[in-house]
Formats: sequence, structure tokens, C-alpha cells
Amino acid sequence: MNAYKRNISITFGVVVLVLCLDQFTKLIVRQNLIRGESFPDSGLFRFTHVHNTGSLFGIFQGYNTPLIVASLLAIILLIWIYKTYAHKGLLISLALGLQLGGAIGNLIDRLVHGHVTDFFDVGIWPVFNIADSSIVVGLGVLFFIMVTDKETASG
Repeated sequence: MNAYKRNISITFGVVVLVLCLDQFTKLIVRQNLIRGESFPDSGLFRFTHVHNTGSLFGIFQGYNTPLIVASLLAIILLIWIYKTYAHKGLLISLALGLQLGGAIGNLIDRLVHGHVTDFFDVGIWPVFNIADSSIVVGLGVLFFIMVTDKETASG
């Protein structure tokens, strides 16, 4: 298997893994916690069932339709970036797979439920989910690539 096909397989595998974990965990939360309920009741780390009609960190609450359009545009952009840079290697494939999987996972929620289900509740941090985490980690990996890639840095 050549490197390009390997990178495509990795990206696809990461997208599927993120989507499955994201949707499965959200299903468990929706089935076991009523909206606003936390388990445990108190503490630094809790599972809290939250409906988020906004975007990352709860900004733009109530803008579900514009956020659906923005999500679709972001997914198209990520696919274009992937097609342009997939030959660059394993890390770019991993970063884009994480971002695509997360974006698609939250888009599914918006389309099916009219909101995103969030549930990781850590201290003062806004409640988030696996898709959000995946997007942030993917962006971190992409930033790392940009900072350490001599070709990109030299312009």
C-alpha cells in the first residue's frame, strides 16, 4: 500500500472512530440523564446533559441554522485541505480525520436533534463532548505541523 492510500485509510478510520464514539456517548447520555442532570451531583468532573444550540464554548446560542451552514462549509473546506495536503503524511491525515469526525458528529446532532448534546463537565470549563475534543485536538495537531514544518515556515 502506498503512502497516499495509507493516509486516506488512516483519515477514514479516524473519522469513523470519532463518529462512532461521539454518537454512542451522546446516546448513552440522552438515555440516562435528563437535560440538566449531572452524575455525580457535584465534583470537579461530572457528566452533565446539556443541549447546546450554539457553537464551541456555547457562543452563538440559538443560531442552529447558520451553524449548520457553517458546519457544512467547514467540512467542505476540510475535505479540500485534505485533498491538497494528504500526501504530506500521517500527522496531517490524523489531524484532518479528527476535525472531520468531530464536525460531522456535531452536524448530525444539529440536523437530527436541533442542538448538540454536550456532557463532559470539568470545573469552570464549558460543557463539551467527544466531537468538540476531537476538533480541538485536530487543530492542535495541525498547529504543531504548521509550526514544525520547515517547508511551510519558510514560505
